[in-house]
Amino acid sequence: MVLQATIILVLVFAVLLAVGIPIAISISVASLATVLLVLPFDVAVFTSAQKMVASLDSFSLIAVPFFILSGIIMNNGGIAVKLVNFSKVLTGRVPGSLAHSNVMGNALFGSISSSAIAASTAIGGVLVPLQEKEGYDKKFAAAVNIASAPTGMIIPPSTAFIIFSLISGGTSIAAMFISGYVIGILWALAIMIVAFMIAKKRNFPITPKAKNVNVKKIFIEAIPSLLLIFIIIGGILTGAFTAIEASAICVVYSLFLALVYYKSLTLKQIPNILVQAVEMTGIIMLLIAASSLMSFAMAFTGLPAAISSFVLGISDNPIIILLIMNIVLLLIGCFMDVAPAILIFTPIFLPIATSIGVHPVHFAMFFIFNLCVGSITPPVGTGLFVGASVAKVKIEEVLKPLLPFYAAIFVLLMLITYVPQISLFLPNLLGL
Repeated sequence: MVLQATIILVLVFAVLLAVGIPIAISISVASLATVLLVLPFDVAVFTSAQKMVASLDSFSLIAVPFFILSGIIMNNGGIAVKLVNFSKVLTGRVPGSLAHSNVMGNALFGSISSSAIAASTAIGGVLVPLQEKEGYDKKFAAAVNIASAPTGMIIPPSTAFIIFSLISGGTSIAAMFISGYVIGILWALAIMIVAFMIAKKRNFPITPKAKNVNVKKIFIEAIPSLLLIFIIIGGILTGAFTAIEASAICVVYSLFLALVYYKSLTLKQIPNILVQAVEMTGIIMLLIAASSLMSFAMAFTGLPAAISSFVLGISDNPIIILLIMNIVLLLIGCFMDVAPAILIFTPIFLPIATSIGVHPVHFAMFFIFNLCVGSITPPVGTGLFVGASVAKVKIEEVLKPLLPFYAAIFVLLMLITYVPQISLFLPNLLGL
C-alpha cells in the first residue's frame, strides 16, 4: 500500500507539474488520486474537500494577509531608496562598501516587505548599477545581491514561520521570530565577510567620501521604517501584543508611513494595493489547503511513517540523519518554492527530527534555511533568475562569482544544524 501510494502521489504530481498545471492544482489532484486507493470515490472527494476547508480554519492564518498587505504597502511606499541611503552611511568607506550596503539593504527591506524578490529587485536595482559605475565587477555585484536576498525571508516578520507553526501543530511563532533575527543576521554577516575579502583581494575602489551629505537627514528618514522591526519584536517580548496581532499593527503602521509621514502613496492607490494583497493571499491559502490534503493523503496511507522508518533505518547517528535531511531539503529547495515545500515536507521531516531530540524551533531554522538557499540555486531558484535579470547578466555568468558565497552559506547551515544553541539561546533566554 505504501509503495503504491508513493508511486501514484509522486508520479501524478510530477506529470501535472511537467505539463504546466499550477502547483496547488497538481498537489490536490495527486493527493485525491492517492486517497482513492483506500476510499470510494464519493467518500474520497467529500473527505478531501472537508480537509481542505478545515485547514484554513486557523487563527494563526489571520497574520498571513496582514503581513502580505504590509509588505505591498512598503514596496509601493518608496522605502527602498531611504534604506539604501541609510545602509550606505553605515557601511562607510571600507572595502566593498557598496556591496555591504546591498546586503544590509536586502536584509532590512526584505524583512520589512517579507519578500526576497522585492528586496532583490528594489535594493539590487539601485545598488548593482551603482557598483558597476564605481568600478565593481558587475557579476560580483549581481552575486552579492542574489546571495543576500533570502535574508528577508528569515528575518521577521516572515510568513514562512507562520505557515510552519500551522503545519507543525503550534510551534511558537514568537520563538521562531526571535530565532529568525539571529539566523538572518548571521546570513547577512557571512555574505558581508566574503564580500569584504573579495573586494580587498581584487582592489575594488573604495567609495570616496560624499560631499554635502546630510547624514542626520538620512537617518531621520530611515528610522521610521526601521522602527517597524523594533515595534514587532518589542511588542512581542513585552507582551503588549502577540505575533498574530503584530501583523495588523504592521498594516496600520505601514499605512501611516506611506500616507502620512512619507506621503509616497495616495488614497487612490490603496484599492489596487488591496487587490494585490487579496490575490497573493488567495494563492497562499489555496496552497495551504491543497498541501493539507496532501498531508492527509500521506498520513492516511502511512507514507510519513514509512519514510521516517527508512531514514532512521539508514543510521541511528543523529549527525548522519541531520546530514541526510539537509541534503534532501537542499534538493527540494532547488525545485520548489519555500511555502509549498514547508507545507508538504514538514509533516514528513519534523517527526524524524523530534525522534532524535531536535527542538521544533531549531528544526524550523535549518529547515527553512535550506529552502531559502534553494531559492537562489539552479535550476528553478526564482531568486537567482530575478537577481540575474536585475543585474542584466546571464545565469551562467553569475554562478562562478556565487560559489564563495554558497560556501559561506553552507558553512553557516552546518553550524545552525549542529549547534542548536545558535537558534535556541535567545528564545530560551527570553523564556519563549
